Order: sequence, then C-alpha cells, then structure tokens
Amino acid sequence: MAEIRRRGSVSAAARAINITQPAITQAVTKLEGLLDARLFDRRSDGMASTTAADVLAPRIDAALNHIASRRVTMAQMRALVAVADGGGYLSAGAATGLAQPSLHRAVQDLSVALQKTLVERRGRGVALTDAGRRVARGFRLAKAELEAGLSELTALKGRETGRIAIGAMPLSRARLLPRAVAAFHRDFPDAQIGIAEGSYAELIEPLRDGVLDILIGALRDSPTGDDLVQRPLFEDRPIILGRAGHPLAGAAPSITDLTAYLWTVAARGAPLRTQWERMFTDAGLDIPRVPIECGSVITIRGILLDSDFLTLLSPDQVAVELAAGWLAKICDAPEGLVRVIGVTTRVGWSPTRLQRAFLVALGEVAGEV
Repeated sequence: MAEIRRRGSVSAAARAINITQPAITQAVTKLEGLLDARLFDRRSDGMASTTAADVLAPRIDAALNHIASRRVTMAQMRALVAVADGGGYLSAGAATGLAQPSLHRAVQDLSVALQKTLVERRGRGVALTDAGRRVARGFRLAKAELEAGLSELTALKGRETGRIAIGAMPLSRARLLPRAVAAFHRDFPDAQIGIAEGSYAELIEPLRDGVLDILIGALRDSPTGDDLVQRPLFEDRPIILGRAGHPLAGAAPSITDLTAYLWTVAARGAPLRTQWERMFTDAGLDIPRVPIECGSVITIRGILLDSDFLTLLSPDQVAVELAAGWLAKICDAPEGLVRVIGVTTRVGWSPTRLQRAFLVALGEVAGEV
C-alpha cells in the first residue's frame, strides 16, 4: 500500500518490492476490506491515493522503519514480543495460546533472517540479548504507529475511539492528571484512557517501547538518552510536612531545626531527593538521616501520622490530609526549591488528533494549577 501510494501504480510498486502485480492487487483489496475504507482510486494512468491512504501512509512508513527489514513476518514479530513480554516461551505460549515449539521456531527463523542472536538461554529459562531487546522495541513501536494510524482512520470516519496510554508519576496524580482526564473525557467520551502509575525508572522504558504515549510528572535535569523530549507545564514548590501536633508545627523552625528530625523522602536519583539534599548542603549543614526512603504518598502519610518524621512534598499531594487536619505544614521550603512538572515523550513521536487534544487539555489545566 505504501509503495503504491509512493509510486502511483501497482506495476511500479511490484517492481520496487519484488511481488507480482496480482499479489499486490489482492493484498490491497484485502486491506481495504479489513479497514472498510477505499485506499486508492483506480485510473487509467495509475492509482491515486484517497484521504484514508494519505492518513495511513506516514504511519505505515514509520512502522516499516521501526521493523527495519523486509524479511520479517508478522508471526515472527508477535512471537518475539510475546517472549519479551512473558520472559520466556512458557509464559509467551500461555499469553498467546500458541504452542511453544511454534514460538521457538518463529524466533529462530527471525534470528536467521536478521542474522542476529535474539534470545539466549540462562539457566533453565531464556532471556533476550541486547540485540533482541532492540528488535523487540522496534516491533512494539511499529505496533504503536499502526494503532495510531487506525485511530486516525476511525476519526476520519467521524468516530473518535482511539486510546491514550499515560504514564503517571507521583505528583501528576494529585490534581493535574485527574482534572485533565475529566475535561478530556467530556469532549471525547468514546476515547479510552489507560493510566499506568509508577516512578520515572518504572515508566521510562515502557515509554521508549511505545507501550506508553506520554509520561507526566517531574522533569529531569538531565534525561537519560537523546531519544526523549521534555516539555514543561508548570513549576511546583514543595513544603515541609509533619503530623498534626508535631513539635515543630507552628514554631517557625529554622533549617537547622529541621536537621534534628528523621526524614522520609524519595530515593536518590529522584529530582525531589536531589533538591532536598541541596536544601541542607547550600545552608552548610549535614544532610539529616533518611532511614525510610519512599516515593509513595500514601505510605509517607502513614509514617508521618505515627511518628515525628518529616517529609518534603507538594501541597497538592496532601491537600486532603491538610484539610482534614491529619498533617500540618511545618514551613515553606527555601526560595528556589522548585520542581518543573511536565510531559516527556519520545523523539519523533507524532501524536494522533486525540492525543493532541489531550495535551491541549493538560496544558489548560496546568495553567490553572
């Protein structure tokens, strides 16, 4: 389909990809039936692409670029991704319903076709090699592109039924994401939204794999790799928190006073942890003890309620607890201690109309936060 659109005729496409003209004609006819859409207008001087083909073609080209080989079959792609997702042939077979020998043969044939070792035995199980992980990522990204193309084709028919997969880091879950999702759903009630919660470390690889479309939360000063794009939405200024009735509550403590207490904060590497440490080192003080490293607001709340621990969080994350009088604001963080909250996407990611609409809703909500 992509070659016909590019070259303007079945005969030219047949020569370009070494497939007979009848086979190409049959394939396009089958594709049009599956999509319930006319892709080409047949003319005496060749084939003219329709709007549907113009919508799909860039996604098909992007998918083929991710696959990066004309020797790959769909069965081989499915087999490798199933093994990658399941961690072995047994789990892949259970997930797909295919026999393990069939999966094993498909992956082996793919290794031969690509001239790469994709899977290696480790103990009693198997694991993807570095090459296997790269190939599997390409297949997942190809799938994401094709799904985006189908979503855009459905929108062309007047139905907005696509899906948006969002990775939500802790801060985004408090007010930003719920309000954006609610506003978006009012405008696009038939769209599906999937939200995966986790830390940056847990969500960044699914984003790279195309399993997630966007990642929302605190931006990194130095994002790992050059395959990511960060877009800021707003700045968040955290506060120091303790339980209601904490010895420092209402005492206007100095930063030196804060060092006398135990803290629970996110693990090293998180932007908030880095800023928290800088808060003390910039004041020439020793960093207080952190016997409990935690990124879960629910868990931190439980720890604070039952102890004199302190923490550093956004007021949005504990708005309910503050309003209920369970937790108390001990003091503001020093000037300059802010987190930039925003969206992380893949380089080259081309959002669908639905995804663009969600980003607009997200930006509008961020302007109100």
